[in-house]
Amino acid sequence: MKYTTLKLFGGYILILVLLLVCGSAKAQSPCGDKLCVVQFNAGWNEANEVKWIDDLTDCSKKLILIDKGTWQKDYKIVVVPTVIIFNEGEEVKRYQADISFTLPATQKDIQDAIDEILMDSF
Repeated sequence: MKYTTLKLFGGYILILVLLLVCGSAKAQSPCGDKLCVVQFNAGWNEANEVKWIDDLTDCSKKLILIDKGTWQKDYKIVVVPTVIIFNEGEEVKRYQADISFTLPATQKDIQDAIDEILMDSF
């Protein structure tokens, strides 16, 4: 009887700890800890894909289609394309499409943000 109560109490404590850990988790960079630019888009919006993302320098790049998985929820994507700059696993800057589902930010805008992040790290 004594051990059953102890096991139940231990089980409740374990559940509480797991809830705390899971509840405080937040979406981190899909690229790890390096400086990266992630374009979130959808298959139906392929015509508005940001083609010049691959021309950005001094960062890694990634394209994620939100059609499958929990990407949209995890990164709070409300419109596509959305471009997010991550540094050291954290979101630093976000650029979102306008009502026409095209990104108003230019390659220069995003490259300038990358360069600023790199300069601030010195």
